[in-house]
Amino acid sequence: QGQLVESGGGLVQAGGSLSLSCAASIRTFRMNFMAWFRQAPGKGRQFIARINWDGGTLDYEDSVKGRFTISRDSAKNTVYLQLNNVPLSDTAVYYCAAGPNYSRVPYDYEVWGQGTQVTVSS
Repeated sequence: QGQLVESGGGLVQAGGSLSLSCAASIRTFRMNFMAWFRQAPGKGRQFIARINWDGGTLDYEDSVKGRFTISRDSAKNTVYLQLNNVPLSDTAVYYCAAGPNYSRVPYDYEVWGQGTQVTVSS
């Protein structure tokens, strides 16, 4: 099916920055649209950002627009999420996902990483 491995999570102070990475198998990376979601304790999985196959089309959830940046590196089969100016409410487990549709809906994504924890401290 494919594999995604996230890394880069950790503890960050409010207002700080963090960079997440998602390494994909070649087939997963080249054949699919990629996205980031997050899930805070007691809440559902929330769309954060998505990127099309060539990186030319991007989309962000309103609360992260202007603060987060999604990108992809074809040479490394990796998708990135740069988090800037993070508030406490950005604390969550962040997941990357791959799927055949350019979608904001979790059900449209077929391959998921294991998640990486981001904790924002005051």
